[in-house]
Amino acid sequence: MLPDQPHDPDDLISMLEWYRAAGVDVPVGEEPVDRFAQQKAARAAASERAQAAPFPAPVPQQAPPPVMEASLSSDPAEARALAAGAQTLDELRQILDGYNGCGLKFRATQLVFADGNPQAEIMLIGEAPGGEEDRIGRPFVGRSGQLLDRMLKAIGLDRTKVYIANTVPWRPPGNRNPTPEEMALCLPFLNRQVELVAPRIILSLGGPATKTVFNTDIGILKMRGKWGEVTLGNHKAMGLATLHPAYLLRTPSAKQQAWRDLLTLQARIAEMGIALEAGEN
Repeated sequence: MLPDQPHDPDDLISMLEWYRAAGVDVPVGEEPVDRFAQQKAARAAASERAQAAPFPAPVPQQAPPPVMEASLSSDPAEARALAAGAQTLDELRQILDGYNGCGLKFRATQLVFADGNPQAEIMLIGEAPGGEEDRIGRPFVGRSGQLLDRMLKAIGLDRTKVYIANTVPWRPPGNRNPTPEEMALCLPFLNRQVELVAPRIILSLGGPATKTVFNTDIGILKMRGKWGEVTLGNHKAMGLATLHPAYLLRTPSAKQQAWRDLLTLQARIAEMGIALEAGEN
């Protein structure tokens, strides 16, 4: 076995970042601890003290565990009621900041609400924030976000001409897919977000977002490139599914398919007469 090699600071930082991305956020000691043996020894010591004392030793009262600011209700009905009360996007963001019903919130650094132009007629919906998004607080700012910006630029779009959100606004630990329960708790807020933006076109990015937007179980490879009317909340729009930029980074050969989808989007924008100047609606 080779002796341990010293790590330079850059190696140690990279290692910590890798652990953080994998969802490891609790430090442990270098040696294993046998908790069962500790409990057995504590019970034995308590028994000896009880036998030595003339009266049974009082059992110390433990303080109750700390309570979160609001308990996890995990009730989609509560989420629907809260979301329905938002009259503006700012109000919706404030409601989400105070909402404790989804457990993702307590493992994320911060809320990742949206980016882009709220007056835009084109809305992009992705899956969930990643590590960079969680750190900065904006969707699609990591490597996949940089690719998305280049994809938009290729057809005359940028973040001043689209509005970008995710199906869930908090990063799942280790960048895993959101569970159906987590998505169900966050869906009322996404629906209200779509209602308030009222886009004419919705572009779903990747499989989980496409299943949510199109309310389907069909995979993204069969859904991509196909138009259909979609309904989120009380708002109807034309929907198009395409591949997620993160998938394109892992599978460069799929970029040709995504490019065809973008050309389809560009043609539909022209056909619908959607203005692309920043700030116009």
